[in-house]
Amino acid sequence: MRILIVKLGSIGDIVHALPSLAAIRRALPRAEISWVVERRAAEILRDNPMLDGLIEIDTKAMRRWPVSGETLLAPRQQLRRLRASAFDFTIDFQGLLKSAAIARLSGAPRRYGFAQNALREPASRFLLTHAVEVPSHTHVIRKNLALAAGALGIDMPESADDFVFPISVAPAHVREAEALTAGVGGEFAILNPGGGWPTKLWDTKRFGALANELWTRHGLRSLVTHGPGERELAEAVAGASRARVAHVASPTLKGFFELAKRTALYVGGDTGPTHLAVAADAPVVGLFGPTEWWRNGSPRATDICVERTDINCRTDCHRRACSNWICMDIEVGRVVEAVGERLRRAANLRSVGAIVNA
Repeated sequence: MRILIVKLGSIGDIVHALPSLAAIRRALPRAEISWVVERRAAEILRDNPMLDGLIEIDTKAMRRWPVSGETLLAPRQQLRRLRASAFDFTIDFQGLLKSAAIARLSGAPRRYGFAQNALREPASRFLLTHAVEVPSHTHVIRKNLALAAGALGIDMPESADDFVFPISVAPAHVREAEALTAGVGGEFAILNPGGGWPTKLWDTKRFGALANELWTRHGLRSLVTHGPGERELAEAVAGASRARVAHVASPTLKGFFELAKRTALYVGGDTGPTHLAVAADAPVVGLFGPTEWWRNGSPRATDICVERTDINCRTDCHRRACSNWICMDIEVGRVVEAVGERLRRAANLRSVGAIVNA
């Protein structure tokens, strides 16, 4: 059986589909499983032992104008590889026209996706052969698991504690994380001020104030992490904190994943690093505004979201720009309180683990 997973990006979207990959591999150990992904998001999937194939594509190149032989060559090669694999099934976890088109171009006779009411672009349904009904008001990881279960007729994990996030790292990523950890010189928290959308960002001065509180109350220094184009944000956070309390770092994607395994706490918004921190089993406090924690945040009951529940405009907002941007106006005191509670929960879990293993 040859199965093609279609989940193109972003990093968070891919992380949310990883438990489905793990469940499919566990149920169908002899299946040949491939994944088609945007090249810019492929790093998190490279060298994954659960995958037999990784097909990296560039849909931006496919849409590049003006069209020439050079701009069409790479897409043609990518699509040729896609069709050459003779897939039996495709599962479109993306729910977009472009992902459904890729499923169709794969040549697979059975193409599964979400039922129309769960599709981000409902017109994509016409490029699929089978639609799977999934729960509407549930975490995206559970929606993905329900799609995989409906497509392949296999059992899926129900408890968030049983979700598996298969991410393969190299020794270089471990060394990278160890070097950053050693540079801090003690226990640390990760603060990630980036967010992709401007409306997802929490104020950098408040992040700086939080770094001060983490040091004063819990003895935690802060590593302020950032990705491409976010260095100014990270430096603004460090600049708003006291000297030597916060340090700026720009780890690689998998280096960050290893770093998150070593942190005492992670604080960030709805962005790729937050989802990687969840996958790494770091204690997470999320700061959510225009998007929903129940859908995109951590599926674990131990993690905490700080959000504005006193405003009505957040319902199905998803705005990348807003003239009345109040959803991320979250007071530092509320975050400090959530951090304290999350650290207590982590300590309790460690105590229980020590007793069980004694």
